[in-house]
Amino acid sequence: MSMNKKRIAFTVFALVLVVAAVVGFFYVQYKKTHISTDDAFIEGTVYTVSARVNGTVEQVLVDDNQFVKKGQLLVVLDREPFDKKLKQALAMEEAEKQRLKEIEAALLAQKRKIQAREAELNRRLTERKELKALVKARTAELKAKEARFEQAKLDLQRAENLYKKGVIPKQKYDRALTLYQTALAATEASGELKRQAELKLKGFEKVIAQTKAALKAEQAAYKRIQASIKAQKGLIKRAHAVVEEARLMLSYTRVYAPSDGYVTKKAVHRGEQIKAGQPLLAVVPLDGVYVVANYKETKIESIKKGMKVKIKVDAYPDLTLWGRVDSLMAGTGATFTLFPPENATGNYVKVVQRIPVKIVITEGLSDKYPLRIGMSVVPTVLVR
Repeated sequence: MSMNKKRIAFTVFALVLVVAAVVGFFYVQYKKTHISTDDAFIEGTVYTVSARVNGTVEQVLVDDNQFVKKGQLLVVLDREPFDKKLKQALAMEEAEKQRLKEIEAALLAQKRKIQAREAELNRRLTERKELKALVKARTAELKAKEARFEQAKLDLQRAENLYKKGVIPKQKYDRALTLYQTALAATEASGELKRQAELKLKGFEKVIAQTKAALKAEQAAYKRIQASIKAQKGLIKRAHAVVEEARLMLSYTRVYAPSDGYVTKKAVHRGEQIKAGQPLLAVVPLDGVYVVANYKETKIESIKKGMKVKIKVDAYPDLTLWGRVDSLMAGTGATFTLFPPENATGNYVKVVQRIPVKIVITEGLSDKYPLRIGMSVVPTVLVR
């Protein structure tokens, strides 16, 4: 009887060893192809909504944990000081525009002055041309008179010689003298007319020079006004920029939701004085959550991008999610902490580091099981 008990005990022990060995073998094989960690959490984008201008809170239109839509109005600041600045900027812009109109009117008037000067110059040039023609005509007339005078002078000299010799009567001599005197008077008169025409032409040249100088001055004034218009347009552009900035600052008195999501960390109240950059609340969208799993560095070699991942959520034991490895962080989690470890000391103790792995969820999400940022999960990477 004692021998039978020993045999049974040995058989049971042997079976237990075999079962343990088989289970251990399959467990080892499972661990090789299923890499899991409980150091994993749900992560997602958290939009921190901050004030962009200093001001007084007039309205807070949301509460903590309230769902909001993208573009929904969250907070309203007192807009009165910004309205005032915008009105001042608009008034300044309008004044600059009015000044531009005045300068443009001056430019138009100056253009008319130039046109009048050009017409005057053209008229003067035409008159000068006529005077030159007159001088030319007077010169030709004088030459003709001088020729007749020379002929009359010769005739008088012959008549005088013949009269002295008694060849011709005194009557013919007197007629020759009269013709001479008439030709002399005509020549002198023609010379005077030519001199007057030349003097008038000379005086006209001065008038034309003065007209040209006046035209040049008017043209220079026109260019100065054009430069003033260009400068004024620059002032208007700057004034418009001030208006746009004032309008933008006014728009910042209304704070909108940057995304669909839930309001969290609300730290703003009606009547509060806030400053630009001050966080007011956060908006957390839950439709784009993912998993960050911190795997031991000894396991990272087997984890590759694109591998399938089975995910269990601590809060929902019945829920199984599926995902894939999206990326591995470029360093260990400890490296990117606020105070990374300093290992250059004599009492260094080696610790296995963990590397964050981003896992995107591809299947299993349900409104029945909403995932919250920070939830603990257990992801298992299925190593191929």
